[in-house]
Amino acid sequence: MAPRVLVSDELSETAVQIFRDRGIDVDYMPKLGKDKDALAAVINQYDGLAIRSATKATEKLLEKASRLKVIGRAGIGVDNVDIPAASKKGVIVMNTPFGNSITTAEHAIAMMFAVARQIPEANASTQAGKWEKSRFMGVELFNKTLGVIGAGNIGGIVCDRAVGLHMKVIAYDPFLSDERAKTLGVTKVELDELLARADFITLHVPLTEKTKNILSREALAKTKPGVRIINCARGGLIDEAALAEALHSGHVAGAALDVFEVEPATSSPLFGMPNVVCTPHLGAATTEAQENVALQVAEQMSDYLLTGAVQNALNMPNVTAEEAVVMGPWIKLASHLGAFIGQMTEEPIRAINILYDGRVAQMNLAALNQAVIAGVMKTANPDVNLVSAPIVAKERGIQISTTRQDKSGVFDAYIKVTMVTDKRERSVAGTCFADGKPRFIQIKGINIDAEIGQHMLYTTNDDVPGIIGLLGMTMGKNNVNIANFTLGRSGVGQDAIAILYLDQPIDPKVIDTLESTGMFNQVKALEFEGA
Repeated sequence: MAPRVLVSDELSETAVQIFRDRGIDVDYMPKLGKDKDALAAVINQYDGLAIRSATKATEKLLEKASRLKVIGRAGIGVDNVDIPAASKKGVIVMNTPFGNSITTAEHAIAMMFAVARQIPEANASTQAGKWEKSRFMGVELFNKTLGVIGAGNIGGIVCDRAVGLHMKVIAYDPFLSDERAKTLGVTKVELDELLARADFITLHVPLTEKTKNILSREALAKTKPGVRIINCARGGLIDEAALAEALHSGHVAGAALDVFEVEPATSSPLFGMPNVVCTPHLGAATTEAQENVALQVAEQMSDYLLTGAVQNALNMPNVTAEEAVVMGPWIKLASHLGAFIGQMTEEPIRAINILYDGRVAQMNLAALNQAVIAGVMKTANPDVNLVSAPIVAKERGIQISTTRQDKSGVFDAYIKVTMVTDKRERSVAGTCFADGKPRFIQIKGINIDAEIGQHMLYTTNDDVPGIIGLLGMTMGKNNVNIANFTLGRSGVGQDAIAILYLDQPIDPKVIDTLESTGMFNQVKALEFEGA
């Protein structure tokens, strides 16, 4: 019996034909994506669901998807898919992370031109029968300084195009290496320097807790008078009310936005303001991009349904069905080791060295490497998945090395990850016991035995009395329950670490309280997805 796929959003006929040509029974019903009840009534008939942004693959819908095996999103964003719920159901979620990069980058460049020369306003005025030539005095892009916040895939393309326009390009990206910056022809700077120097600022970062309102009221006040700001990345990166005030005062000369805090954006403090260009999230809206992502998702879903091959999955690495049973716990461990490194590092990473010892060294190291790298990179970019992570790391100039060894020791197998920056090396090692639970067994060269939980607290200090009591008392006063408490030290009176497995996320105020005691060298809240 041939697999069945439902296409519930608009998808090109060529993509639909790919399913048919590959021997898959496909139903093209693009209106279903906007009718959740009708979709829920038929979803149990399909093995695959191909969508864009209109279809909402919620937990409620997935509960009814009794035979669904894969969801394919034609595009990068998967905000409309409940990935944890899909994972629980054993449904693979795929996206197409690189199909619309050029299109989005070109839109950012187009918006920069539009706001520099006031093209939309000049067009409206002229078509209204006015001839206000002196009103629309623009500025050149030539020799201006462009500040790029986020120099990853799309941001890197913008850098390349801007260099071609003979702009001076400066970039802020904690994961941008010196080598990658040199290749792009840009100067790497800190955020405050970018704000102070840039004539134009364009954003190309995902929306995370760290990047939310990265252009806040305070940040906008640090910008160069007369700056022009472009956002074709995500709504919520800019404080829109503060930007409106800065435009009104004249401190910001213009803005061009393709994305908004609330979408669809039917109202905004920026609407109707002079020299503000707004478009309705058109970053990926070109014929080429829409065709590219549609063809890509059809090929990926067909490959999986017919052969079991997995590409660009957000909740599963590239492993065969046979490997998955054995490697599952080790993939989870590899991801946690990478996440530890990623959350502990706030400077450009030059290299990631991964050591596999014992029986794990004989497994599918490509998948394990992907899990490590994805764990590292997801801290800065949640859109990174197990497949795209190595590509993103390569773009940032990060060198990945793998070592196999088979030495006898306390553990019959373990993984050790070492991160190298210009300033330091940091390492963490872990293993999986017979119960399949991943554990940290070494941090900073200090031996420990720590069960990994979703919410954890990591501290370093000089080995002195009172640390255990201080941590326990502080957690107790703040009603934070400790599930597990592990200590380690390099020697009496030397470096010591503590890692606490907590039942709930820790409030930043608790971190501040611990830091204010002066007893700790470092205090860090950590989160481990899927732990």
